[in-house]
Amino acid sequence: MRAIIEPPPEPGAPLAPLWKRLAWFAALSLGAAFGTAAVAYLLKAMLR
Repeated sequence: MRAIIEPPPEPGAPLAPLWKRLAWFAALSLGAAFGTAAVAYLLKAMLR
């Protein structure tokens, strides 16, 4: 069976390119912001 969680990188292993790391950060940030907004609007609608 294939491992679901990857182990940490080996010491001295090269990092992913900066643009790829920043893209992941931006995607996760925007996803969290939109998810939070969606839950807030849903809760607000339930209170009416």
